[in-house]
Amino acid sequence: MAYLSIVALIPLAAVVVRSTEGGLDAFWTAVTNDQAVAALRLTLTASLIVVVVNAVAGTLIAWVLVRDEFRGRSVVNSLIDLPFALPTIVAGLTLLAFYGPDSPIGVNLAFTEVSVVLALLFVTLPFVVRAVQPVLLELDREMEEAAESLGAGKRTAFLRIILPNLLPAIIAGGGLAFARAVGEFGSLVLITGNIPFETQAASVFIFSQVESDNPIGASAVSVVLLVVALVVLLFFGWLSKKALRHEE
Repeated sequence: MAYLSIVALIPLAAVVVRSTEGGLDAFWTAVTNDQAVAALRLTLTASLIVVVVNAVAGTLIAWVLVRDEFRGRSVVNSLIDLPFALPTIVAGLTLLAFYGPDSPIGVNLAFTEVSVVLALLFVTLPFVVRAVQPVLLELDREMEEAAESLGAGKRTAFLRIILPNLLPAIIAGGGLAFARAVGEFGSLVLITGNIPFETQAASVFIFSQVESDNPIGASAVSVVLLVVALVVLLFFGWLSKKALRHEE
């Protein structure tokens, strides 16, 4: 508890205290002005889209890595963790080089709302994959074989046997991906262009408030993101436990 307090709890409490230094009216004004609301709306919307895409694509990738044999599988498996190791500003530069004005494939998504989703998808790629992989590895294949021997098709076997076992892991990975997306900063700076009311994410808005010598406003929006991330993580944790109890 002492280590947890020093590393996380006390700093978080300091941000909360700082956000209310100007009073509750100043806090409310900081989080409800048009630019802050637009940044929060964009961040939350993009993060939800990222969770849905990751839930599907991450599960498919984990399935291929576990169930399929192909040349270079170990290399692909290692590449999944690259967003964890790569500095996020480098990720933003990479995306800008490939999807920016000088794109080698002729696709320019820079400075658009799509670029926000694209950057968040890049940095959250590993979460669902790494959450689902261990479950697939430990999943009893005899249950699938028994279902197929009783006449169940592959689709029915997946929906009735495999998916219920994977659901808690998918939910847990999705919750972590959402929390990561809400707080992402580095990969968004270059490719989104930080255009207010258009492509400015909440984390970049907070940084702009700090640069504008408005630490109280920055802290207020930070507290909103903190509360949203905490509530979503608790909700996803509850869903994961509920799915696990249902499967048991």
